[in-house]
Order: sequence, then structure tokens, then C-alpha cells
Amino acid sequence: MYAIVEIAGQQFKVEKDRKIFTHRLSAAEGDTLEFDKVLLVDNDGTVRVGTPQVAGAKVIAKVLAHLRGEKVIVFKKKRRKGYKRKNGHRQYLTQIQVENIVL
Repeated sequence: MYAIVEIAGQQFKVEKDRKIFTHRLSAAEGDTLEFDKVLLVDNDGTVRVGTPQVAGAKVIAKVLAHLRGEKVIVFKKKRRKGYKRKNGHRQYLTQIQVENIVL
């Protein structure tokens, strides 16, 4: 059984006991979250597609940790002009574990 769910503006394919990284969520570590924006549910070959959401379906997840992602280097250059800029960025992330998919 899996579901497509929207979390913090992004869509994820989730299954039970799967760990995923999302953008930083405003919940403490150890909290349990419910996500109601379930777009698709596949239950052993029976597919339910929402219009736009599946009615009554939700995903229950637990917050494991708040952390920062890998460093991304942003480099800009314009040739023959002497223009170079180098910048780095680390995204704030939340690791969650899916506990259950409720239909």
C-alpha cells in the first residue's frame, strides 16, 4: 500500500515505515503529524485518485529529527566581463517516518 501525499508544497510517494526528508516543519521532534492532502492511494492494486484529494484518507507520520541538508554551491559567471560570484546554501530539513496510511 502506498499513497501520494502533499507535504509543505511538495508531493511524496509514501509507504508505511518509510523515512523521508521534507522542508522544515513547525513541529517538535517526537511529535505525530497528520497530512490530509492525500492525492492518490494504491491498496494492493485498487487505485483511488482524488479530485483533487481522496476523501477520508490521511497519512500519519512521526517527526524524527530536524537537520540541514548538503551544501549547494551557487556559482555565477559572465564571460569576458570579470564577473564571478560564489555562494553556498544549506536547506533546513525535517526527517519524518510514515507510521500509517488511513483510508
